[in-house]
Amino acid sequence: MTVEIYPGLTVGSIGTLPLDVVKRDGGLKVLQAMLAGDLPAPSMAKTLAFSMTEVEEGRVVFAGMPSADHLNPLGTVHGGWTATVMDSALGCAVFSVIKPGEAYTTIEFKLNLVRPVLPGMGEVFCEGRIVHRGRTIATSEAWLRDGKGKLLAHGTETCAIFPIENLMR
Repeated sequence: MTVEIYPGLTVGSIGTLPLDVVKRDGGLKVLQAMLAGDLPAPSMAKTLAFSMTEVEEGRVVFAGMPSADHLNPLGTVHGGWTATVMDSALGCAVFSVIKPGEAYTTIEFKLNLVRPVLPGMGEVFCEGRIVHRGRTIATSEAWLRDGKGKLLAHGTETCAIFPIENLMR
């Protein structure tokens, strides 16, 4: 079953990842399976109208469609929408270098919102890249751009890397 995120962008299904598969396969293989529709995308992808569109080791791209459903009181897209798309790209860049038996979680992220995101501006794209992957800490950076390539926001993230057994209770 496919789920339409917004016109022209669908995902295979919505749900959470089976941790035993993440433990066995590691991040890149899991993200590739998500992109292929063989593993579910998170439910927030449908709620917030964004999805991963590319993945390779150390790099991911997300596409999103800001709309009137995402407005703040002044009529621009809420910064939380932008932060969620960017946190997803930043975190998945780290996830793409996670080895079998490992998991990760965000420790800190920082964003700079340099232009307003507006409903009706069309699809936006967020590219996340790994900066450093150590034994227990990884950092990434990302850029959110409009369809013409104009920078809307940029940011960085730090993630902790730990044994996946810490999540499997």
